[in-house]
Parts: sequence; structure tokens; C-alpha cells
Amino acid sequence: MQTIRTSRKGIEYLVTELKSKKTVSTQVMVKAVLQKIPHHTEDTHICLKIGRYTTSAFGQEVVESEKPKSELTLDDEEFQNLVQFISDNIEPMKDGVKRYICIDDDFDVELADKLRGIFAHEDKGKVLEFLVEHDLMPEEILHGLESQKRMRAVEEFQEKLEQNLVEYDWQKWFKENDWVLGSEYVRVLEERAVDTDNIVDYFMEAYDGFLDVIEIKRPEGGLQFWRERTDHGNIIPHTHLVEAVTQATNYIYEVEREMNSDKFLERIGRVPVVKPRAVLIFGRSNDWTDDQKKAYRLLNASYHNLTVMTYDHVLERAKRMLGRAEQAQELEEVPQQMEVLEEVALIASSAEAKIEDLPF
Repeated sequence: MQTIRTSRKGIEYLVTELKSKKTVSTQVMVKAVLQKIPHHTEDTHICLKIGRYTTSAFGQEVVESEKPKSELTLDDEEFQNLVQFISDNIEPMKDGVKRYICIDDDFDVELADKLRGIFAHEDKGKVLEFLVEHDLMPEEILHGLESQKRMRAVEEFQEKLEQNLVEYDWQKWFKENDWVLGSEYVRVLEERAVDTDNIVDYFMEAYDGFLDVIEIKRPEGGLQFWRERTDHGNIIPHTHLVEAVTQATNYIYEVEREMNSDKFLERIGRVPVVKPRAVLIFGRSNDWTDDQKKAYRLLNASYHNLTVMTYDHVLERAKRMLGRAEQAQELEEVPQQMEVLEEVALIASSAEAKIEDLPF
């Protein structure tokens, strides 16, 4: 355990021994001292003293050399700059990186402008080729960017649930964030029309390469999932939900009717149609009872080519897909000088210094 002491001049300090080496004639010690210098007109300063000492004939610690003096004291500004220098450069140095940019609060705007200038190039293919050729986008950065994008999308989704949006707004959000529909889907197709009378919200290419249908209904607008009254003790779907289910199953029927149509297949990019399935996103479930959750399970089990999900199910799945990425971003910020203090304190577990020997 480290102990902060007070000198005869009232200055608090913490000392640690960085290294000790015994020679033929004496003991050579390298020590670091953090000093808390109070000021009446300014904030308290933290200074750092580093020196190389030996033991004199009288048993006292003295600097190893007077010329040049083997002792250096950094004032508060110098110490803070040293802390920043170590923080910015120690990891790249250990990793063997030859050239890099340090990002700090003072450099954010300038760096953002430089990066924006690179990515704003009209030839995106050339930009991508440049990034890959020079290994400027390591895999962990790419994953981090995707994770940040998805976390912002989830936050936006939650905000939208508090707003009274039209169905078009939800269609737009799902198209931009189709990953929330699950890993079983590869991409959203541009085409939406089965024929002139039937327009789906989305055609999706599933992971197995076949065509599926996504249908969404806005969570607002008074649409109800369950009827208020039960039937012989059974919780039953509201007519609003029954109508939406009927619409989705009708889309499946119409798609199967067009499965051999060359014009239809051309419009959907030749994605094959074999027993298409549909996902219906309908209503909210954030206030469901246990009985309603059980009824939902039974309801979905009754369909063989249709899955019903609520917006809260989509939200929960999105959060689970992100895992703990969001928590990993919520790191508590610790002043850098305290980080260095702790690191210095851990270097030696039991370093001692006499108050009389500290040259304050």
C-alpha cells in the first residue's frame, strides 16, 4: 500500500523506487517523487522529480552525480505534457507502428476535416482501394465503426417509438437497418411490387438465397394486438392483427402465383421463389402480461410460413445482437495524471524515503 506523506515544509509527496542496483562500492537507486505543490493564487500543481542516488559514507542518500546533476524536476506543465506524451505514444511504440496520428480533444476537428476530405472523394472505389492497399482500416476499426453505427440506430429506434410516425418513416428506418431483422436475411431488394395490386413493404433475400416478405405496421395509430376481452379464458388476437396477418399471407399467396413469371423474376433480380415466408412487425409488447406472452408463443406456433414480431421484440433482438458493445463504450474517465500516479505507485511495492533526505 502506498502512503502519501508530508514534508517538513508542508508539501505532500509520494515516492517510489524505480530501480536499485548494487555496485562494488555502493548502492545506486533510481527514485521518482510526486509532489503536490499548493498555491494561494493558482490551482494546486503536481510536479514530478526523478533522480539517481547513491548512499554516502555517512549513510545518507545523495545524487549520484552533481555535474551533470543526476536529478530532474518537472513542473506541472512539463509533467502534464509528459503524461500526455506517454499516453499517446506508448502503445503504438510497443506495437511497432512507424507512423500514426494521436487523437486528442485539441485535434478532433482538424483530424475530422482531413478524414472527411479523404472520404468525400467522388471515386469511392479508389478510396476503398487506397484504404485496403495501405492497411488504413484494421479489422477492429471496421468492426468498431459498424458497432457504433448499430448502437446509434438502436438509440434512434427507441426515440422513434416515442413519436407518432407514419408507416413510411418506419419503412425507411428498416431499409437502412435491415440487420435488425436477423442474420437469416442477406439483403433488402429494391423491388416491392408483386403486381399492380400488391405492394409489399420489403422483399428480402434470405441466407439460403430464396425470397421472403417483410410487412410492417406502424406501432402507433391505435392498432391493437390483443382483444380486451378473453374468449372462454383464452387471449385472442384483435381484428387489427388478424387483418394484418391476412394481408401478409395474401402476399405470400400472390408471390407464389408469380414464381414462374419471367417478368417478376427479372424485377426481383432472379432471386428464386420456393415456399416464401413472411415476417409481420406489428404493435408493442412492452406492457404485456405473462399470459399475453404465452398467448403470443402459441399464436406464432400456429403459423408455418409466418412470424409475427412486435417492435419491442425487434428492439430486444437488436440489443442482444449488439451484445455488450454498448457497455464497453461507457468507460469511466480517470484524470491521466492519476493514472500515471497509480502506475508509478505499482512499480515498487515497498519503497521508502526519509523526509530529511528529500531535497525540497
